[in-house]
Parts: sequence; structure tokens; C-alpha cells
Amino acid sequence: MEKLLLIGIDTRSMLNSALKLDYTIFSTSYFSTSDTPKIKNQKIVLKEEADASCGIFEDEFDSRHLLEISQDYIDEVDYIIPLSGVSPGDFSKKDQKKILGTTDVGDIENKYRFYRKIRNKFQTPATFSVNDMDEAFEIQNSCPDTKFILKPLKGSGGYDINLLDNDANIEFNDNDFILQEYVSGINLSSSILASKNDSKTIMTSRLLTMNDFEKNNSFIYVGNILPLTEESIMSYAENVDEINSEMIGTSQKLAKEFNLLGSNGVDYIFNENGLHVIEINPRIQGTFECVEITLGINLLDAHIKACLGEPVEIPKAKCYAYKKIIYSPTRMKYENMGLDNIYDLPHQGSITEKSQPLLTIIDKDNDFEKLYEKVESTSKKVNELSKKSQVDEQ
Repeated sequence: MEKLLLIGIDTRSMLNSALKLDYTIFSTSYFSTSDTPKIKNQKIVLKEEADASCGIFEDEFDSRHLLEISQDYIDEVDYIIPLSGVSPGDFSKKDQKKILGTTDVGDIENKYRFYRKIRNKFQTPATFSVNDMDEAFEIQNSCPDTKFILKPLKGSGGYDINLLDNDANIEFNDNDFILQEYVSGINLSSSILASKNDSKTIMTSRLLTMNDFEKNNSFIYVGNILPLTEESIMSYAENVDEINSEMIGTSQKLAKEFNLLGSNGVDYIFNENGLHVIEINPRIQGTFECVEITLGINLLDAHIKACLGEPVEIPKAKCYAYKKIIYSPTRMKYENMGLDNIYDLPHQGSITEKSQPLLTIIDKDNDFEKLYEKVESTSKKVNELSKKSQVDEQ
């Protein structure tokens, strides 16, 4: 039986799908949620314990460490699927040959190179490479009618993105940043399944950030609602069918432009000036479980088949699906919440720091309004229970 390694920040959802396939599965992850399947060949960085803090993810996660502790797995397996948090570029040339998915990601993950490659072909925000804050303010001053954001040259999930204003005090340190025109509008996303000879957009969705809920200028990823319809877009838009059609066409052009392979995602912003390409996520996306729920497929199986050149049939959407990540409103000790639509659960008694990812709500319904009410009701309960479980600050 062939051997398959899943490696990334959190492998829970992909493990559930992988275990239904005819492979010997290996897994390396940073998080160890209590609902992650336990398998023989498994390595986990974060050891959650009762009365112990899970720490600050941004400070402690290092993709290089995941690769270091996985080297014996990497040597042993036939195939590797890098997930969020690990880049194909982190692997040696020899090991990249085992990767199922897009491997040539240099012009994708480097946001300035990505901008330069697409700026004359697709509508995208003006982007500048900057060396320090003085240079960022100099560009801003030369464009007084334009708002800008600073974002890491490489990165995902919306972390460390900030509006540039007079109070901005960002230390570049060892990080590289870009200055990008701030485009306000509706956050959208598409999921692509690509083979060497073909690509198809299998799903479009409403992408959600913290700013959608709290209006706090935070761009951190919170979740998705799919498929994209006049209801699920949750904003005024004249013709959602036209938006979907343009996203599908643009995503497939981008797939060809960047030789995408397997399951990949493209993020957009839509406003009165049309559709703006923001970035490509050259890996299986956060919409993974929702796509599986909505289409009734094993997306990991579809990803593997596309990478190996096997045909994949994609059915039509059967229902709505909604994913919402809850970030802890306080420093709290996790206790069983007794809810049936929550996932990525901390271990009993472990401590989640304030503003760190706590758990994920995932639900489905044929009726969008009912689905939205269910998820938001659960969100409210989780936040209430979290506050009741608050522990003293360190």
C-alpha cells in the first residue's frame, strides 16, 4: 500500500478524508485538537495539557520545525501533501518530486512577484516593495487620495496586515513587507481543481474576516459561506451570477498562468469597480470541509486524482455550508461545551490565550437564513461559555 504524508498547521479535517482512502497515512501537525484522529504514524508539536497554556501561535509556530521532525516520514512515504503553514518551497528538490499539488510557488507566495506577474493581465491592487516605514510613508504621501495596507511579503491567514496611518509603528525586523493599495469591498474566494491539462472552478464562496463581524480593520481569516448566491454574499450586489461567472473564468486563467495542480484557491475583493485579484493559495484551502459537505465528495481524493491526471466528476452543490473560526474572547480553560457543530476542539482543561484560535463551527442547511442563525447562535454560546471559563492573566 502506498504511503501518504499530510503536513501542516492542522491536519484534522484532511485526516478524516485520508483515512477513507487506500493509503497508509502519516501526519505531522502543529496543533493537536482533541477531535483529531489518532493514527500510528503521527507527530504533533503542541502537546496540550490540563492547566497549561497553548501559547501564542504566531510566536511559536515554525514551519521549519515541522519539516525537521518529519524528515524520517518524508524519506519513507511515496507522496506528500503540504497543507496550510508549509510551503512546497520548504522541501528539498528531491522531496518536492513526492509532492501532490502545486510545487512551483515562488511567484505566488512572494506577493510582490505575484503582483508584477499579473498587474497587466488582471485587475489587482497597486503594490510596492518597501524596505522600511519611511519608504512606506513616502509612497503614501505621494498618493494622498489612496489608502494603503502593509502586509508581509509572504504569509497567509490575514495575519500581520495593518492599515497604514500616522500611528502605524511596525518593526520590520527580519520580515519583508509590501505596501498595497487598500481595496474595500466584498471578500470572495474560489476553489479550483486543476490537472496538467485542465482546470475547473468547483466552488465559489463568501470569504469572511474579523472585519466582517467587528468592523475593526482586522484582516484575519474567520471562515467561508458557500456556495456564493444572492443570499450568501451578504452584501448588495446587482448580479451574483455575473460575479460567479467572472470568478470562474479568472480563476481558470490564473490556474493556467501559474501551472496550478490539484486543489488551490484564489481570493478576490469585489466592489463597484469590479473584481480584484488579491492572492492565490497554492494548496488545499480552509474551505475543505465545507466543499466536501456541499458537493458530497471526498476532496482529498479529488485532489490526488487531479494531481495524478485521473478524471474527476464534480457534482452540483446540494446545500449551503458555513465555517466560522472562533478566536477566544478571553484567556480561558476549555471545558466540554456540549455543542454538536463545533470542531478543532482544545484538550480538556487546556488554556487558550485571548485572541488565539479556540475552535471551529461548521454547519449546513438547505436554507441560508436557518444556517446563518444556527452558526451565529453557536458562536454566541461559545463566546459566553468562554467568558465563564476565564482564568487569570499570567
